[in-house]
Amino acid sequence: MRLTHGSAPRFWRRGAPAVLALAALTLTTSAATATPVAPDGGCAHRSHLRVPGAAHQRSACLDELTTAGTVASGHTDPADWAGLTPKDLAVPSGVPGIQIDGYFPDTSATNTNHGWQHDAQFVIRLPDRWNGGLVVAGTPGNREQYANDRAIADWVLARGYAYAATDKGNTGLAFHRDGKAPGDAIAEWNDRLTELTRAARATVAQRYHRPPSRTLVTGMSNGGYLVRWQLENHPELYDGGVDWEGTLWRAEGPTLLDFLPKALRAYPVYAAGGDGAAQAARDLHAAGFPAGSEFLWPYHHKVYWDLTQRIYREELDPGFDGAVEAGTPFCASGTPACDTDYDYAARPDEVRRAVGKIALTGRIGKPLITVHGTLDALLPIGQDSDVYARMVREAGRGPLHRYYRIEGGTHTDALFDAFPDRLRPLAPCHRSAFTALERWVAQGSRPPASRTVPLPAGADPATLLTDCALDGRDRVE
Repeated sequence: MRLTHGSAPRFWRRGAPAVLALAALTLTTSAATATPVAPDGGCAHRSHLRVPGAAHQRSACLDELTTAGTVASGHTDPADWAGLTPKDLAVPSGVPGIQIDGYFPDTSATNTNHGWQHDAQFVIRLPDRWNGGLVVAGTPGNREQYANDRAIADWVLARGYAYAATDKGNTGLAFHRDGKAPGDAIAEWNDRLTELTRAARATVAQRYHRPPSRTLVTGMSNGGYLVRWQLENHPELYDGGVDWEGTLWRAEGPTLLDFLPKALRAYPVYAAGGDGAAQAARDLHAAGFPAGSEFLWPYHHKVYWDLTQRIYREELDPGFDGAVEAGTPFCASGTPACDTDYDYAARPDEVRRAVGKIALTGRIGKPLITVHGTLDALLPIGQDSDVYARMVREAGRGPLHRYYRIEGGTHTDALFDAFPDRLRPLAPCHRSAFTALERWVAQGSRPPASRTVPLPAGADPATLLTDCALDGRDRVE
């Protein structure tokens, strides 16, 4: 949080309790072949590297930059990426190089990694064998800077990319305490990824004695939202991006503030069975939760829907529940100021102005590939990426966008472990999309047309962990 004009953060103005918790929520040539050895042969000059704008940094020369080594060396936090990937997703290795951890100036302190108690933390990884590219990412949910390590960082580092990630400037279930006005905490996410991208590009140039030949941005969920926002607002910094089920924010909706209250009202009736269950199921389908996703509803009701609704509503509409912070968990419909009965359309215009501060437009300025699972039971595809794809087309940017609806994909890949016969992990589809983006940016080879990618009948779960054909021919490299 960056305060101005002596203003106090909303946390102190509202007298909220000081309790924080880790959010459970939520290309010139092929990178596989273009891997020159770094000019200095290793870590000899790591002490000379300076991340522009950083208030503090420390560097380490590591034998392994992927989680195959960083878990043991203490250069990642497994709790940060817990639950985001299938347990059997392969972990590559053989990537020595430099890791820089640090933070930019900030006045909030939700991130306690390294004992720093300081937000705007980042990690930059610089492999010895570099392919000339840089990948930057923001984190999903309200997690910290290592959240993408298994899902994204391991794989791109093994392909030779430098990699950088940010905690987005505030973390945890109480992220909404940051900022002086509604929407400020989320708006800071965008600024922090822009800040990191500029700093990481300069750091890469120091390390390898030339700037990156391509800079790609990617992320899942809230990280996917950041990809969209960056390509709309700062396309000059990037060559392209891959959006993995990004969150949709726009003042006129739909947003999660529209469909999550409907789910919270209908699900208890559905779960109780009886005469109202069939109508409750229809209400959930009408809210956007797809037919066929019913087996995922109990988990999402227990873990995601209520919590997500309350903390993001608190960020954008804190006046709804008065002095209460982030509502009452699982309150029954009819309870005063209950998020179950929240009606975004009926709220004052100031709420829409807060959402407008972080809204997307569809006016992307560089190539973007979106992947989203058809069984997403947190951000239903019909209320999110289907809408965003339409926004891109209506903005006249359709030629810059490819959109792949992944049949059987859901919001959290770890659920594949529980339902390998019903779900498809999205990590391999993200990798297929990423390699397609590489060819698009490097060679002008346009990816396959946007489509729904079918779930192969009777597919072996082990195969689904490695393959995701976007057009029937494309394979993960």
